[in-house]
Amino acid sequence: MKTALITGASRGLGAALAEALAPHAHIVAVARTVGGLEELDDRIRAKGGQATLAPMDITVPEAMQQLCRGIHDRWGRLDIWIHTAIHAGPLAPAPHLSDKDFDKSVAVNIKATQRLISYVQPLLGETGCAVFLDDDRAGEKFFGHYGATKAAQIALARSWQAESRRTGPRIEILSPPPMPTAVRARFFPGENRDALTDIHDAAATLCPAILAD
Repeated sequence: MKTALITGASRGLGAALAEALAPHAHIVAVARTVGGLEELDDRIRAKGGQATLAPMDITVPEAMQQLCRGIHDRWGRLDIWIHTAIHAGPLAPAPHLSDKDFDKSVAVNIKATQRLISYVQPLLGETGCAVFLDDDRAGEKFFGHYGATKAAQIALARSWQAESRRTGPRIEILSPPPMPTAVRARFFPGENRDALTDIHDAAATLCPAILAD
């Protein structure tokens, strides 16, 4: 069975992807929210799958090093890494962006991603797959925190993708449809959520690209 690491697995699309992949892989679920991880574990086990819960903060380098060392010691490699962890800073005009929120956006969306790429790449080897989720808000009004740092994250992933095209691992940058997640609710509080794609349907649509050999 494959082993899949999902960073940001306690809720939203990360949790839905963990459930969708559970029949095909042992899930290593990372998030700060212990309760969300435990609920995810219950759902996975109810369907006959297995998960290892890792309640950790991805911005702490020592925690991520420990996590990757643990994966190496237990399985020797990693088949899939899906990076869904994100910080969505409050919407605000560019001249009024909070330093605290911008710094956190940089720490979670860019710096932690850069570190994780360096830690996870040896585990993925030539045949593994890393997955990033695009959300093109760069340049939209009031999206300075999120748009700028999400764009930087995807730019980093695209560089890795180009560098790894011949040698592996395989890097997938996928664009999920609009979904009724907590992050989107913060951005669009008055939106009609009935018109959005269910997270489980979105996960099912994305899985074939993730599992492709």
